[in-house]
Amino acid sequence: MVVVTEKEEMERRAYARVGLLGNPSDVYGGRAVSFAVAGLWATVRLRPSDQLLVQPHPRHDLVAFPSLHALVERLDGGGYYGGVRLLLAICRIFHNHCKQNGIALEDKNFTLSYDTNIPRQAGLSGSSAIVCAALSCLLDFYGVRDKIRVEVRPNLILNAEKELGIVAGLQDRVAQVYGGLVYMDFSQEHMDKLGHGVYTPLDVDLLPPLYLIYAENPSDSGKVHSSVRQRWLDGDEFIISSMKEVAQLAYDGHNALLQKNYSELARLMNKNFDLRR
Repeated sequence: MVVVTEKEEMERRAYARVGLLGNPSDVYGGRAVSFAVAGLWATVRLRPSDQLLVQPHPRHDLVAFPSLHALVERLDGGGYYGGVRLLLAICRIFHNHCKQNGIALEDKNFTLSYDTNIPRQAGLSGSSAIVCAALSCLLDFYGVRDKIRVEVRPNLILNAEKELGIVAGLQDRVAQVYGGLVYMDFSQEHMDKLGHGVYTPLDVDLLPPLYLIYAENPSDSGKVHSSVRQRWLDGDEFIISSMKEVAQLAYDGHNALLQKNYSELARLMNKNFDLRR
C-alpha cells in the first residue's frame, strides 16, 4: 500500500495509445493489439488541500478570449471540450466504485490539475490518458491501489468517459493502464465471466520500427463510433461481419509479432485500415 502524508504532492503520467490491430473491434467483443507511445503523455498533479478543487487548464479550458475570432480559432483547433469534465467524471466513478465495493476512503480533500502534450482529437487517446493519470493519483492518494485490481482499472476509466457520452471501447484504457505493448481479447465469454477482457503484455522488442503519423485537423471519434455502434445494435450484418474480420486481424497479428513476421504484419495493418474505411 502506498501511504501519502498530508504534505505530499504527486504527479502521475499516462501515455498516448496507438491501436495497431483490431481497432475498433474492442467495442464489439473483438480483439486488439495496442501500445503506448513514450513521447506523448498526459500528466495529472494532486496535492492535499482544505477544499476539493479541480483546476482548469490555462489553454485547454479557456473561457476568456481577446476576440470573437480568437474564440472561433480556438474551437476550430481544439474543439469544445477541455479536461476538467474528465477529472470530475473519474472522481465520481472512483468514489462510487469504492462505495459499492466496501473500500473505505479517508475523509480528506485535494486539488487536481492536468497538462498534456498529446495532440487533441488525433486518435491517440488523449482524453483517456488524462483520466488514467487522474485515477492513478486517486489510487495512491487514498492508498487503495492494492484494492482495485489492474484488470478492473480500464473499466473505471471507460465508465468515466461514458458518463460524458463518449462512445469508446476498453482497448485504449488497457494500453494506458498496462503500458508497453498489449494483446487483448474482449470475447463475450471473458467479459461475462471476468467482467473484463484477457490482457497479455508483450515484449515491445517484438515491434518493428514504426512511424506515427497523425492529422492536425481535429475529429471527434465518438461521433463516428456512435453511428457504427447503433448499426451493430440494430443487427447490421455488414457491421457485424466486418468487426469479426477486424478482430481476426488482431489474432493473426499477435502471432505475426511473436514470429517477427513483419511483412505479414504490414499486410494485416493495411487490411485493418481498409476495413475501417
